[in-house]
Amino acid sequence: MTTWIATTQNDKLVDRSADVRHTNATAASDLALDGNEYQTLRGFGGCFNELGWLPLQTVTSEERDQIIKELFSPDEMNFTFNRAPVGANDFADHWYSYDEVEGDYEMEHFSVERDEQTLIPYIHRAQEWQPNMQLFSSPWSPPTWMKRPKAYNYGRLVQTPENLTAYAKYLVKYVQAYAEHGIDVTQLHVQNEVFADQKFPSALWDSDALKTFIRDYLGPAFEEAGLSTDIWLGTLNGPEDMAWTGGGYGMTLNNYNRFVDNILFDEDARRFIKGIAYQWAGQNCIARTHESWPEIELIQSESECGDGQNTWEYAEYVFHLINHYLRNGATAYTYWNMILDDQDSTWGWWQNSLFTITADTHEVRRNPEYYVMRHFSKYVKPGATVLGTTGHFNSMAIAFRNPDGTIAVVAQNALDYEMPFTFADPADASRGFEVTLAPRSFNTFVL
Repeated sequence: MTTWIATTQNDKLVDRSADVRHTNATAASDLALDGNEYQTLRGFGGCFNELGWLPLQTVTSEERDQIIKELFSPDEMNFTFNRAPVGANDFADHWYSYDEVEGDYEMEHFSVERDEQTLIPYIHRAQEWQPNMQLFSSPWSPPTWMKRPKAYNYGRLVQTPENLTAYAKYLVKYVQAYAEHGIDVTQLHVQNEVFADQKFPSALWDSDALKTFIRDYLGPAFEEAGLSTDIWLGTLNGPEDMAWTGGGYGMTLNNYNRFVDNILFDEDARRFIKGIAYQWAGQNCIARTHESWPEIELIQSESECGDGQNTWEYAEYVFHLINHYLRNGATAYTYWNMILDDQDSTWGWWQNSLFTITADTHEVRRNPEYYVMRHFSKYVKPGATVLGTTGHFNSMAIAFRNPDGTIAVVAQNALDYEMPFTFADPADASRGFEVTLAPRSFNTFVL
């Protein structure tokens, strides 16, 4: 028996299992397993943001419970690998850090009191369904007094030994404070989008600065504190490899090797680095890292966010982002804003989300990307392995082996007309099937 769930723009999550035609085939031109198995997946998830938690408080308790259930229940979207910001990110209600007392190098005034009102309750609601949830965290900005200029947005951490020591202590205290609230931070990613100098909370890091901070300050501080939290090199939103940047005679080469390899070839730094996280322009780098450093785990850490229109076309783009990252070694795919209202952001750019809660009527809408993520996360279980495939649908489909031995195939028909789709497993002819995929549809098969 093969389960087939199909989604089109007009009909969502339709059970079409009765339309599967079993073929008893060991070869298929559209998609066939090639006998190879690749990385094991941690799972799928999203990011806990303040501007997601706040509109969630405007709906009824029954609606709120239903949204949380759909996101995190093992029988629903099963988000098991999620993200949180360290302090304010670009979808915080207001910008803040955990210690804005200038010169407090000992972090005596460190406090997560702000998070106790928003992010921590949000994570606790997820833990009701996912008590063993994995969580990775990254700062968008250090405390402003450590930066030049002294602002949450723009600038860099001033690289003095006093600042670097204090910032490492700051991140240790974050992990410890969350542990006191019953939240285990599985991974600490050193900086969100190291190449982004933005009007929202951000901080630029060059390769040498990252290497020095991880090797000489953060790694030793985590060791001294006895933390089990893994340090990750991320989140890298680039580099846009082999791209010339600048203008006129001031153009320079944005070189992958001089950023990523400069860090990884330093053995003293690399011993602290348990993985690398890529997002946005990092999609252009993940294949190179996977080929050159196959022993290092990789994840996708932030799905690209769109423009708030939540169109079907952008959902199709996200489908292919997921396929791209998982085919190039990523062990997890993390969505960005799980929930938003329909108002403007704190910095002027609204974005897509899985759920929209309208500010005036508090109506709950499930957007197209909700269905894309569900087609993967509900049926591809944590611990699944990515399977090698061949066929003409290789750019529109991907296959997995779940821990229970079932095969999950997620496929899109990106064309504007119906397409036949055949699948075969040379090792088990009984798994072969053929169907007809609706135009521009998302489909999941479990067999």
